[in-house]
Order: sequence, then C-alpha cells, then structure tokens
Amino acid sequence: MDLQKFVDQIEPMTCIMSVEEKEDGSCGEIRIVTGNKAYIDSIENPSPDVPLLKATRFEPNCLYERYIPKDLNFELFCFNCAVRKKPMHTYVHPERFDFWFDIFMLPVGSEGHIHYCTYTQEITHQAETGKMAGLSQDIAQDVLSTCIKLRGVKDESGFERTMGSVILDLRDLCKAKNCVLLLMDSRQKTCRILCEALEATDDLDHLRRAMMPDFYDIALSWLDTIGGSNCLIVKDQADMEYIRKRNPAWYASLIKSQVQSLVLFPLRSGDELLGYIWATNFDTVDTLRIKETLELSTYFIASEIANYILLSRLRELSTMDLLTGIMNRNEMNNRIDELREGKVRMDRPGIVFADLNGLKRVNDRYGHEEGDRMLKNGAAILRQVFAGDEIYRAGGDEFMILTRGMEEEELKKRCEEVKRLAVDYPHVSFAVGWCVIQDSGKIRDALKKADELMYLDKEKYYQSNPKQRR
Repeated sequence: MDLQKFVDQIEPMTCIMSVEEKEDGSCGEIRIVTGNKAYIDSIENPSPDVPLLKATRFEPNCLYERYIPKDLNFELFCFNCAVRKKPMHTYVHPERFDFWFDIFMLPVGSEGHIHYCTYTQEITHQAETGKMAGLSQDIAQDVLSTCIKLRGVKDESGFERTMGSVILDLRDLCKAKNCVLLLMDSRQKTCRILCEALEATDDLDHLRRAMMPDFYDIALSWLDTIGGSNCLIVKDQADMEYIRKRNPAWYASLIKSQVQSLVLFPLRSGDELLGYIWATNFDTVDTLRIKETLELSTYFIASEIANYILLSRLRELSTMDLLTGIMNRNEMNNRIDELREGKVRMDRPGIVFADLNGLKRVNDRYGHEEGDRMLKNGAAILRQVFAGDEIYRAGGDEFMILTRGMEEEELKKRCEEVKRLAVDYPHVSFAVGWCVIQDSGKIRDALKKADELMYLDKEKYYQSNPKQRR
C-alpha cells in the first residue's frame, strides 16, 4: 500500500503510525511513518497559539518520542488500533497542552510484525462536552450508575461513606484487586487516602501508613512521571521499566506493593490538583476499558471533590477565627446553645475564660501587627495546654475553652500552666477563670462563674502591674 498516497487523501491533520509487535505480544517501537500536508505543517509551520510538538522539522519514520514525550497512554491507543485492529476514538486534554484533542485512529494493514494505523486529530481550545461522551454505551452506563450516588450528599460523613461505595463499585467495574482515591491539600502540603477498596491482603498496607509529611512531595512527583499526559498506564514489564527510570523511589514502592499493572488519573479542578484515583492488578487485556472507565469517572469524582472542598472551606471560614486559627464566637455561641438546650450532653463540662492582659496598650504602643502576634501566641499556648479540647476566640482579647470529664483540680493546673508558658512570649499575660459543673444543661452557670473569676484575676494583675492597665 502506498501510505503517502493514502494519507494525502485525508483533509484533517493526519499521519500514519507504525507499531512493532514483539515476539511476546507486547508493544515495541512506535514510529510516525509519514503525514499529510496539514500534519507536517503542524510541525514545521505551527500556528503561534498551537505549539504542538518538540521537533521543528518532520523526518519520516522517526520514533514518536522525537515529537512528544514518551506517553504510555498514547502507546496503548496506538497498540490497540494498529496491532489489535480496533478503531479508536478519544477526546482528551493532556496536561502538557492548553487545549483539547479530538483523536481518531483506524488500522490500515500490517507487514509481518509491523502494524500500521492512521492518527487523525482536531484541536479545540475549549472543552466540548458532547465529544466527551464518545465512550461505549456499556462503560458510560456503568459509570453513571455508580457516580450518580454522589449527588445529594450533604454532610462530610455521608460524602466519605458514599465515595467509599463508589470506589468499591469502580474496583468491581475494573475487575481490579485494588482501587484507591487519594486527596491532596495544596495549602497544607498534606495528603490522605479518602477511601480505598482493597483485596483482602496487605499488598497496599504500607500506603495507609505512608501518609507522613513528606508523602505529599512523593505524590506530587507522579505528575512528572505521567509526563504531561492525562493519565499513567502500566500494563507490562516495559512500562514498569519506564517508571523505574523516571521515578525510582515510586518504582520501589510499587514493587513493594506487588503492583503489576496500574491505571492512575490525577483529579483536577481547574489548575488545582485535588488528588489521584488509581486501580491496580487487573487483567491487562482490559486495560483500555479500565482506562476509559476511570477517565469518565474522574469528571464526576473531581467535580464532587471540588464541591466538597469548597463547602469545607466555607464552613471553615464561617466557624474559624482567621487570625488565630481557632473557632470563632459564632461557633462558640452555637455550642453553648446546644448544651443549654440539651441537644448535646457532656460529662462534667468545664469552662475556662482566658483574657489577654494589655492588648490595647500593645496595639497603641507597638502597632496592630504586634497586637496580632500577641493574639496568635496566646492562642498557640492554649492549643498546647488544652490539646483535644474546644478552644474559641470569644472576643477581641478573650478566649473560652470547653473541656469534658475533667476534675476541677486538673483544670486549675491547666490554667496555671497557661500562665507559666505565657512568660516565654513577649507581652503575653493571661487572666483566667474556670469552673466545672456536673450538668451540661446548666452551662450558663459555669460561664458566669468562670467569667467572674477571670475578671477578679485580671483586677489582681493590674493592681500588681498598674502601668499595664488599659
């Protein structure tokens, strides 16, 4: 067949790919044999707003890596089309490009162990949702049936429980041994496994233990390993060798986890990396179906995670004091009302009022920046002494702590510890008052007593330090 004559009859940007089939049936070298004028122009005379490939001159029969970075996802598509003789179509947004590719591939014959296929692409700068739905009806129906569970989930526990059910369904759809969803927090530089569906083995147990502070950087390094594609596919030893060269530390982790096959997708919302979803140890004959299943699922899952994170941040803004990082007065009032009205019961609740001495004087003399530092340091002391208890900023210079199950003598010792630690910070000095009651429904009695004792302690401080009086 005259491949050049064949491709010249196609108007859209098209080239002919050759794919080597090795003796063991795996994928060998992939080359760009020839292309039509539109394709060659995209390399040698690219549009200024569509820089596509690395090379600037087309050379027939070169390895595809001359033009784009090695991409295991791309290789899977070429292999399935050229070797397995399957017409292929995808609509994809690789991370290395700023636009979407509408890709069509058709098998066009073989010569011994070398197989050929067409590669036709059209480019869109904006996502076209209609083209995203070009998957098989079975895959689309399966994914929609499971991901629709996420709609209408309103609270955090319900979200995590439902997401766990979705991950279990996806593992079953992929017929994989393991399916995992990892969340990443770019602000805190932390990550955690949100949910996982694991075979009844310890294959990935070390991953559950691996959520240490530096694991965020390890997970972030996966993007470089993906190499600008929209996912990573590992289906044989050759693909594992690629991982070993690109990311030795991760390769060692995969070997330790007994991973033989992997499909991994980043989860994104705009430019923000939300985390990853992956499936491991499946029948590699089904790799393409698994890839398409997870690819469609990521649209729904990433969207729901983005909403979940947004709502969590809004809740945080509405309940937290932004300066000190502890809960605010509004949240304190809600908590007190719950206890007073009997909606929540607590065993021997304790109340501590801790008021910073001399905040106004510090603001007037040294400026509000120093006053803010004083408040932050005060909150840090309270978090240290009352770790695990509820700490609120009740007002400008006043904090309230709610404890449970603590004897009054222990509460007194904690308050003395607060005063002792305050000596180590410039300008920080606390007046404190505390009270423990048996009946949480009488919480206002405890508030009143603790407040009275705090003001007595403050007056005592100013009598001893008259120059510090506001």
